[in-house]
Amino acid sequence: MNLDAAGYETLPVSDGLAAEKLLKDMEGQEIALALVDVMLPGKDGFELMEDFQRADIPVIYLTAKDDVASKVYGLTAGAEDYIVKPFEVLELLVRMEKVLQRTGRSRKKIQIRDVVIDLTQHIVLRGGVQVPLKPMEYELLVTLAGSKNVAFSREELLNRIWGTDYMGETRTVDVHIGQLRKKLDFYGVIRTISKKGYRLEDLD
Repeated sequence: MNLDAAGYETLPVSDGLAAEKLLKDMEGQEIALALVDVMLPGKDGFELMEDFQRADIPVIYLTAKDDVASKVYGLTAGAEDYIVKPFEVLELLVRMEKVLQRTGRSRKKIQIRDVVIDLTQHIVLRGGVQVPLKPMEYELLVTLAGSKNVAFSREELLNRIWGTDYMGETRTVDVHIGQLRKKLDFYGVIRTISKKGYRLEDLD
């Protein structure tokens, strides 16, 4: 549900044998990434690694197995990442984007209503007309749009966009949000979340 809300198309399966069958049924079709629990019935996540590698699908393990041996085994077996439960959805989304970028499978465009963000050319179009954005405005928009319907705190946005060494105030985020709302008519799209920060909502 969280991935769907964030703009991803998902194909959920509940056990290892079902995952194996899905891969065979979808042979030749592109799957960008697999999120795999290690402790699956039928065929566990570690056993499935060969199937995913054969289909050229990068894997992130999501598991309660937090011992070092399991982590080392999963990563040396070929996983791109290993995330131990419980975890925050935002952390998962960030790690997913990193893997997609690293493997050349990241999204080329993001669309919100009549606004298209071209991630390849680093431009934003509204109704087919390019909207001039400052570099930090663009990065802020991409961050919010890349994780639709997920709330970010001002501190998280500062750290991700301006960097952990930035000494300015969180007011900087508010100013840039105001500019994005004005330039893109996103007053009802970028929502202020009380005591948290901001969320880009796209539930259409």
